[in-house]
Amino acid sequence: MARYEGLIPVNLLTGSLGSGKTTLLQQLLNSPQFAKTAVLVNEFGEIGLDHLLLERVDDDIVLLQTGCVCCTIRGELSDAMRDLYERRQRGHIPAFERLAIETTGLADPAPIIFTLSADPVLRHHFRLSNVITTVDGVNGELQLDANTETAKQVAVADRIVVTKTDIAEQANLVGLAARLADLNPAAAIVLAPSQRIEPNVLMANDVYNPTSKSQEVQNWLVMEAESRHRNGGHHSSRHDAEISSFCVTYDAPLNWTAFGLWLSMLLNCHGEQVLRVKGILDVDGMPGPVVIHGVQHLVHPPVHLDRWPSEDHRSRIVFIVRGLEHDLVERSLAAFNGLVNPYQCAA
Repeated sequence: MARYEGLIPVNLLTGSLGSGKTTLLQQLLNSPQFAKTAVLVNEFGEIGLDHLLLERVDDDIVLLQTGCVCCTIRGELSDAMRDLYERRQRGHIPAFERLAIETTGLADPAPIIFTLSADPVLRHHFRLSNVITTVDGVNGELQLDANTETAKQVAVADRIVVTKTDIAEQANLVGLAARLADLNPAAAIVLAPSQRIEPNVLMANDVYNPTSKSQEVQNWLVMEAESRHRNGGHHSSRHDAEISSFCVTYDAPLNWTAFGLWLSMLLNCHGEQVLRVKGILDVDGMPGPVVIHGVQHLVHPPVHLDRWPSEDHRSRIVFIVRGLEHDLVERSLAAFNGLVNPYQCAA
């Protein structure tokens, strides 16, 4: 199997119906950074890529003027990805260096993420780079209330792009942004089109990338603290399909073996309920911190940093869960690590 960083990165683009996924995808594909990208979509007829089309390879694949490959998904995602990779290896299509997957508006992102980690062929060639979720700036709160999938799309995101900010009421945007931050305090939020979308920041920054990890950790810890401050130091728990976030902090160093065993057992038993876990750990015997990042059953390889991003050297682990008791998570980790009295992090 290739080294993790040598696998083809996969960017998953998700979001509710009409939230601007295709518009964002077009914008990204027009940037030079994505000249060697393959794109998987459900049907060409559903998206406005006609002005980008250059050459049709067959009924399922077209080449774009940007140098990208666009392929339609007619069956299982895993089949489409394997076929795309085989064509790349045989030289039938350009040797793409990145894969972008645009989901349908009603898609639950969890099965797609699981496919990338569980398929015995795909995991030897691809890795999940990050998840980008678009949220409708006008109708976002209504969609969160009405659709479980919308809340899950937000909860598993690494980047959230709020669209239509130019036509949305400012008061509604403030409320929506706060709600998104409560639901997923670890995700960076971009307000489009008022904020410039930088492709490298939005899509090319890999969750694995050690060179950007220190700043990334600082950002999501700040977001978590702000979320706790808005909620008075309490857990975030709204009516978003029983999804909530919380953070556990430890002063004493963690035992790496015990922690790895605990995390494996937690995700094995409750992976469907643990939508996301991110943490910076003070590990016994290691000079710098260790960053962990997982989405349901998929856990990325840990990243070892040379130095701490701040003077705070405590272990902090952010969980986004659905219908899972926070105390259960805390007690089980404390039992495995031999620690007592973990406390909730606050601003």
